[in-house]
Amino acid sequence: MGSNQYWVQKADLVVQDFISNGGYLNAEQASELFEIQINESVLLGLITFKPMKAATMEISKLGFTGRVLRGAVENQGLTLAERSAPTAGKTTLSVVELIAEADVPYGALEDHVTQGTLMTHLKNLLGKAFARDLEYLAIQGDTGSADLLLKKLNGFIAQCTSNTFAAGGVRLTKSTLKQMSQTMPSQYYKNSAMAYFTSKNAVIDYEDSLSSRATPLGDQALVSAGAQPYGGKPVVPVPEFPENLGLTTDQTIVLMCDPKNMHVGMQREVTLETAADISARKWKVVMTAKADFKFAHEPAVVLATGITADAGP
Repeated sequence: MGSNQYWVQKADLVVQDFISNGGYLNAEQASELFEIQINESVLLGLITFKPMKAATMEISKLGFTGRVLRGAVENQGLTLAERSAPTAGKTTLSVVELIAEADVPYGALEDHVTQGTLMTHLKNLLGKAFARDLEYLAIQGDTGSADLLLKKLNGFIAQCTSNTFAAGGVRLTKSTLKQMSQTMPSQYYKNSAMAYFTSKNAVIDYEDSLSSRATPLGDQALVSAGAQPYGGKPVVPVPEFPENLGLTTDQTIVLMCDPKNMHVGMQREVTLETAADISARKWKVVMTAKADFKFAHEPAVVLATGITADAGP
């Protein structure tokens, strides 16, 4: 039976064998960890993931927003004023540094080193915790917040400015989703990948509003395993959506967008460092990474606020 110091040294050797020079994960290891993170998150598994080699990355966007078709005249080309030019733009991802820590008690450390499961345990433990908090930051990040994590950057809620409306404290029903559909600019609404994202309680309210209707759709809502789409667009519950907003601290929001319009950029210079905490009798593993979140095209998003989402009737 080795001492605690012995098992700490053995664990440090396991980690050093896993990582490359200077405490950085190589590209394959970082990819594996990111896959664990994405798989453990509802939203991160749906949005666009951008691995970044530098601290910034530009996302180019190009499209025609006006009429391009003209009436043709035989033997006559279009004038300069009649010709169409695409609207171009760029969105920049600029990462901020994030840190996660896992504490392994000495007893558990000995077990994992002996069984050869230490790195598998750490990758899953850190991956799940990191994914949960990464999704939390992606959704609720606000540079005006007093929270040390949320103040790092603006998440997707804070970025919505073009198409918003206040629902006025109602519970989520098809009426709100109808308003959101009508608020969405026509050129984006026809995108078949559009979806509604909101909190768990709001989705339950929406399901309940359908099941209470004496119609075939109500019967289907009672027996189906998930929320019924609205207008062919899914209604998706996301665990990290807030349910404590508004003056009454019982409200949530709904986002309507194509999830691929949401981008998460992560710089793959991931560090993994360890240290023994003698007084607490545990072994610390610290991971740092850099990330940012942006809509590629924010005008193609609708935000509804003031959706009551407590556990009331």
